[in-house]
Amino acid sequence: MPEAARRSVISGRYSPLRYPGGKGKLAKFMSDLIRENNLCDGTYVEPYAGGAAVAWELLLTGLVRRVEINDVSLPVFAFWKAMLDDTDSLIKRIHDTPISIKQWDKCKRIYKHPEDHNLTELGFAFFFLNRTNRSGILNAGMIGGRSQLGKWKIDARFNKVELIERISRIAMYRKRITVTQEDAVTFLEKRRNIWNPNTLLYIDPPYYEKGQSLYLNAYRPDDHHSVSEAVSSLVDLNWVVSYDDVRPIHDLYPKHSWLQYTLNYSARNKVKGREAMFFSPKLEVPILPKQMQEIARQINKKRYLRPETRFKHLYG
Repeated sequence: MPEAARRSVISGRYSPLRYPGGKGKLAKFMSDLIRENNLCDGTYVEPYAGGAAVAWELLLTGLVRRVEINDVSLPVFAFWKAMLDDTDSLIKRIHDTPISIKQWDKCKRIYKHPEDHNLTELGFAFFFLNRTNRSGILNAGMIGGRSQLGKWKIDARFNKVELIERISRIAMYRKRITVTQEDAVTFLEKRRNIWNPNTLLYIDPPYYEKGQSLYLNAYRPDDHHSVSEAVSSLVDLNWVVSYDDVRPIHDLYPKHSWLQYTLNYSARNKVKGREAMFFSPKLEVPILPKQMQEIARQINKKRYLRPETRFKHLYG
């Protein structure tokens, strides 16, 4: 992508998918982390890709050379595969399909019966629902409801021209992108001996709390424990794990540096979500960009608190 074109795209606006959690806001932080740790021109990996907002921004701005995205969800995988392997057909569907309740019902039927459809049909149905459901959540209803009497209508988040441009832009880099559909823990176990030291993994499992309402594949406590064990096996690799900021998650990563922060997100209600990141031992952790408000950090056993949080710090 030409430099002028890269500068014209707002951070967090590279992915054609909407995803709960506002992870596009992390792109600036990940960019700073890559630069500070001399990981430029390497490989960036997301075992829980979802909207892959950070991945596409890092790739399209030239910070990383390759991207590997993985998601166990068949509809999510189908969309990314269609985007890369059947680009023209996917774009034509987006361009030609009316944004209507009738079409929403059709896509919902396809989504519920994936075995009856090919990857492009399923991928498009998922994409349509993602862009027309409230906050992009698949188990939420359509924007505006069936009455369509409110301020926001079903097409409020479906700017066809912009979305086609995003898809076309990413598809140009298809030779540098790998897409897989595996359980994240299996994916980490199979690939950990293949990645080189110039690789950064961003591991973003479903939230510990409220995961059932936000994600297609929610986790139980045992699942989160399995993830922490898989992460611990990533010896000599660079990784970042992010979660909602709750004590059970801190207990799973007791020996690692961590950072607590708030992040605005718009899943159901526009609130500040308190989150935490954990880091592999050798990573230098940069300061947070202005979109993220730091609460506290403990890096290499040294703890730093913002003055206004000292008297009521959750884990102090």
